[in-house]
Amino acid sequence: MKRFVFIFVLFCCTCNCTPQIGAEYVGTKYINDPLGEGFGYDADPLIRFDAFDCTTFVETVLADGNEKKLNKIRYMDGKVDFLHRNHFIESDWLVSNSDIVKNISNLYGQTEIKRVKIDKAAWLKRVHNINSDFEPVWVDIEYLPYKNLKKIDIIAPLVVLFVADNSKKINRLGTDFAVVHMGFLLPGGIFRHASSEKKQVVDVLFEEYITSRCKNKENLGIILLGIKQ
Repeated sequence: MKRFVFIFVLFCCTCNCTPQIGAEYVGTKYINDPLGEGFGYDADPLIRFDAFDCTTFVETVLADGNEKKLNKIRYMDGKVDFLHRNHFIESDWLVSNSDIVKNISNLYGQTEIKRVKIDKAAWLKRVHNINSDFEPVWVDIEYLPYKNLKKIDIIAPLVVLFVADNSKKINRLGTDFAVVHMGFLLPGGIFRHASSEKKQVVDVLFEEYITSRCKNKENLGIILLGIKQ
């Protein structure tokens, strides 16, 4: 079995993105899609601290638990509405949040490009039975394949996105997509994330987590995002 070698550097930092980022939520339960608009199609609350899924955990931590900041992260132009929510990491979330995160995957190995066609209108109709006029968009995702992942030196927490081939799901969901999970990589080699398997926010060894994901050939690699704030 292929071994991944990771080198992590502990550090001292005066910014709010310390190695303890999100530590207060470790042990909090996992619930799929726990947030909504508080009204309309998805009446789940705009913010909560007693339950997360992988995306809302990362978003809440990046927002420092502030509802106004969270709405800006979760919604296009901060407009709280189901159709304006950043549903797709590839075409929505990364673009809307380019002011707080940056793809730095190429600093840690030879990257590749995965092109995906995001058809939001088809997804909204197929999954939610909502009509919309969104045009399909092609998105090129730069990611670091597992086969090229050998060493990571970090001095500050990173957001990690996990990329997979989901082309087999297009007929069921109406669209292609690439990003299937997210969490925080911390100095010291810890991966902190809201785990659907463990049903809570947990800390695990990043090397072991990567090794487990590689057992499924549809898992392709990771995107490493530096946190600007």
